[in-house]
Amino acid sequence: MTFSTCAFAKILNATLYLQRKMESNGSLSLDEPSLLWLQEWIISPPNTDMKMFLIPPIICLAAAILVIPSILFVIFSSFNIRQETRYLLLGNALLCDLIYLIFYTFTAVLNGANLQLPKYACVLLLFLLAVTYCGGLLTAAAMVLDTYLAILFPLRYTSILPSSRTKKLIVLIWLSSGFFPGIVFLVLTITQKPVRCPMNTCSVPVILVMILHGDNAVKLCYVLSVTTLFLCLSLILSCYIILYFKTRQSGIWKSIFSRASVTFFMHHTILFFYFSPLLAFVVEALLYVNAVIGLRTGIWVSLTVCNVLMVLPKALSPYLYGLRYREISSSLKFIFRMKRLSLVAPVVSP
Repeated sequence: MTFSTCAFAKILNATLYLQRKMESNGSLSLDEPSLLWLQEWIISPPNTDMKMFLIPPIICLAAAILVIPSILFVIFSSFNIRQETRYLLLGNALLCDLIYLIFYTFTAVLNGANLQLPKYACVLLLFLLAVTYCGGLLTAAAMVLDTYLAILFPLRYTSILPSSRTKKLIVLIWLSSGFFPGIVFLVLTITQKPVRCPMNTCSVPVILVMILHGDNAVKLCYVLSVTTLFLCLSLILSCYIILYFKTRQSGIWKSIFSRASVTFFMHHTILFFYFSPLLAFVVEALLYVNAVIGLRTGIWVSLTVCNVLMVLPKALSPYLYGLRYREISSSLKFIFRMKRLSLVAPVVSP
């Protein structure tokens, strides 16, 4: 069956479905511009209009590449720095963010250029995106746990979480990041039945919208994934709130410009950027399922969330986290100072 035949079959099925719904319930209606846009989307997705959404991922990737490799080099090249738990966890978080930005920008550019990946290459790319996103989130939770132990148990901190145990924790984070998405992909592979006219797309925003039209297994995996992410983020937020109440009598919160206050504000800024995409997806799904918004609005909201809100914290984290550590910032300044001196040719007196 050719692509055009599949497209017109989908349009016909969608039109008949809408007609049956309108006959059974007069309140459901679809105006003519929306129906025409739906037909145009099925036959030829508006890739030209979506190219503007390529700008945020590319800018975020460029901003991350400018800083993250240098920070990773400082962390893993210095023996003293890589012996500390907080720096190892920071390096793992930045590595996950950089890989995610590379893969997501790659998929966004391919979709913007209207290039289709093979099915298994697309599945592998989506799996790697899920692994790196979960890895960054789990590493953020581990960083909160590290801060929690360091503040509440300062005398036993080094024995509870030494560098050797931190390395095992990082390995466990990567295994867990691959395990949960692997289970979801395996369940979807087993439960999904072949269809006559599959939608060949590797666009994450479009896939997130089409999940709402999937079967019960797809919707269940979607709900479980969002719920798990919410629980993880809620745990991180709860730990920060507990830390605030435990340390508010210590005097470090007297000034709003103190290092503790600024650090606390930055952590919550990153948490806001992690929470907001999930809230946007949940609100969008509820509105779309209840026919409050249409397909056009749903796809634009998904594009905004995926190409802006989800990549922005990964580009900001190296600047908000990495450069605030004195050891890392001083090492970077020393490296760039040495490079600058090496580029300056010595002046030879006559």
